[in-house]
Amino acid sequence: MSEIVTLTVNPAVDTSTRVDRVTPGKKLRCDEPRREPGGGGLNVARAIRRMGGEALAFFLAGGPTGDILEELLSEEGVEARRFPVQEWTRENVMVRERDDEKSQYRFDMPGAELTREEWKACLKELEDLDPAPDYMVASGSLPPGAPDDFYGRVAEVADSLDARFILDTSGEALRRGLESGDGETYLVKPNLRELAALTDVTTEELEDPSGYEAAKAEAAQDVVAKGLSRVVVVSMGSAGALLVTERGVEKLITPTVPIKSRVGAGDSMVAGMVLGLNRGMSLRDAGLYGVAAGAAAVMTPGTDLCRKKDVDCLFQEMKGG
Repeated sequence: MSEIVTLTVNPAVDTSTRVDRVTPGKKLRCDEPRREPGGGGLNVARAIRRMGGEALAFFLAGGPTGDILEELLSEEGVEARRFPVQEWTRENVMVRERDDEKSQYRFDMPGAELTREEWKACLKELEDLDPAPDYMVASGSLPPGAPDDFYGRVAEVADSLDARFILDTSGEALRRGLESGDGETYLVKPNLRELAALTDVTTEELEDPSGYEAAKAEAAQDVVAKGLSRVVVVSMGSAGALLVTERGVEKLITPTVPIKSRVGAGDSMVAGMVLGLNRGMSLRDAGLYGVAAGAAAVMTPGTDLCRKKDVDCLFQEMKGG
């Protein structure tokens, strides 16, 4: 089994298309739809494969849309393990206007509601992974029915397997996941809004140009000091990222790239970091590799993820060679 396992409890079939213009009250003639696997953990596994690595994508899925999702992953050659649930997997829709490729309208559904028996059985499946992975990545939103502290429970499972736990989510799932994880999270990747929600600092304060990086660094250091995560990587978009540990703070600068779409940048960044760590990179170099992967994803159109040649080229540029 792969040394990296990703978990997606609220996956989706992502359907994208184009129209001339999104106009209310009119019948809109769409292009042929494109369907791709969706959900944070699945995208992380897909990006890892695109960068030449391997990851086992563990995901919950049900109904005919769950069958489609499983087939799409197989077509991409992603090693996957499906945990069946009763309700249908959700289908998200993204529409772009033909005369403005950057204009995107995204419609995300809430997801299949899990029963208590299903989410508890999912945890048991993770506990029984053999051999145990070195890294367990939980990414994406929680579906209806899953408890807010679900990711904290996953962190405990990862700890029992002696696997490093990496979390990328938002809202109560992030806060409760870290608080209930009993200090077992190795790395978390919040953006500005998510970082503010974990601390007493407001989003407005973090965005204040007069103390922009200092405020972010202090907020992230507070997360580390509270024992919520050993490593905090603050995603700052085109401004790069802050790598924060108990040893200090380092800014990772994003290279300038042509922007085609920001979809998938965050998942590609997580993929780059965990793949770098699994390959034996230092934490700093893994952070740089993650930033390179996120920037590479921005260079691809629509919902496309990063491309290996772009990631490697940007990483070498950031390394100074």
